[in-house]
Amino acid sequence: MILETFHWIAGSILALAWASRIVDAAIGMPRLPDVAKPEWDRRPATPNGEPRVSIIVPARNEQDDIRATLDSLLALDYSNYEVIAVDDRSTDRTGQIMDEVAADPAAHSLLRIVHVTELPPGWLGKTHAMWTAANLATGDWLLFTDGDVQFKPDSVRRVIAYAEAERADHVVLFPRMVMEHPGERMMIAIFQSLFVFGHRPWKVADPKARDHMGVGAFNMVRRPVYEAVGTYQVLRMEVLDDMKLGKLVKNAGFRQRNVFGEDLITLRWVKGAFGIVGNLTKNFFAVLSFQWPRTVASIIVLTFLNLVPFVGIWFSHGWARLPYAIALLSLLGIYRGMSLLSDVPMYYFFAHPIGASLVIYTLARSMVLTIRQDGIVWRGTKYPLEDLRRGMV
Repeated sequence: MILETFHWIAGSILALAWASRIVDAAIGMPRLPDVAKPEWDRRPATPNGEPRVSIIVPARNEQDDIRATLDSLLALDYSNYEVIAVDDRSTDRTGQIMDEVAADPAAHSLLRIVHVTELPPGWLGKTHAMWTAANLATGDWLLFTDGDVQFKPDSVRRVIAYAEAERADHVVLFPRMVMEHPGERMMIAIFQSLFVFGHRPWKVADPKARDHMGVGAFNMVRRPVYEAVGTYQVLRMEVLDDMKLGKLVKNAGFRQRNVFGEDLITLRWVKGAFGIVGNLTKNFFAVLSFQWPRTVASIIVLTFLNLVPFVGIWFSHGWARLPYAIALLSLLGIYRGMSLLSDVPMYYFFAHPIGASLVIYTLARSMVLTIRQDGIVWRGTKYPLEDLRRGMV
C-alpha cells in the first residue's frame, strides 16, 4: 500500500510536469517565426537602405572549420556588412588560415583580421575577443557568431529584414545541427528536450516573462543596445556569455526575438556522444552558478524527471502505471516535435534514459572537476574558480 501510494504521488508529479510542458510547447513553438519562409526573402525595409552589420567571429584553434566559415560569410547576399575575425591566441594554423582568406582580393573590403597574442587579467579569451572586435566594429547591428558556423548567402539578409520589420533589438537565429553519428543525435535530443523544459523560447518576446535567450552561433544585437547593457566588458568572466547577453538585453527591457531558419546556418557542434560530454563539462557547473548544493539538487531533479518515468512504469502495477504513461507519452510528444524541426528521429525517445544518464554524469563531472582543479580549463587556458564566481552576472 505504501509503495502504491508512492507510485501514485511520484507518477502524478511527473505526469503534471511533462504534460504541462508539452502542452505549453505545442501552443508556443508554432508561434516562433521561420525566416526561411518566402515572406522573408526580401530586403530590409529601412529609409536609408540596408543597415550596416558587423559580423564578429572569435576563434581559437579552429583550423578545421575557420576557412569554410569565413568563405560562407564572404559570400553573403547582403550589400552593407563587414566581418571582423579574431584569432584568440591560437596554437594551430587558425591565424594563418585567417590571413590567407583575407589576402584574397575579393575579401579586401569585407574582412578584417585581429590577432590577440596576450589575454589581459580578468577576462575569458572568448569574451575578450568579442569585446575587442566590437570596439572596432562600424555596424548598426553586431552579429556575434562562432568559428565553426556555416552561413547560407541569404541568412543575414532575411534576419535583418525580420528584425527591422519587428523593430527587434536582439535576434537569435537557431542553427541546424549537423549530426553524423547516433550518439550525437541521442545527446542533442536530450539536450534539446531539457532545454525546452527549462527554457521557453516562445516566451522570450513577452516583456512580462522572465524567459530570455542567447545562442553563440547567431546573437545579433543593435549597437546602441549592446552599449546600453554594458558591452562584453560586463560579461568578461561569463562562461555562458551568449545566454547572459540575452539575459542582460531582456532584463533591460529591450525587444528580444527568437526565430527558426531551417538550414540558414548550420554547425556540427561536436563529434560523438562523449564529445558533447567533454564540451559541456566546462559549462554545466556554470549553469548552476558554481554552487555545489544547487548542482546536487539539480542532479536529483534530473534523475527524477528523466529516469523515474521509465523505471516506474515497470515497477508499478495496475492503474498506478497511468501517470507514468502520461509522463512518457508527453515526453514522446516532445521528441515528435523535435523530429519536425531537426534531424533527430522520433524513435530516439527510447534512448532518452541513456542520454539523460550521460547528462547527469556530465553535470556531476563538471562540478567535481571544477572544484578539484579550482577552476575551468577552456581551450588551453585555466580560469580560477574564485574569479569565475566573482565575475558572474
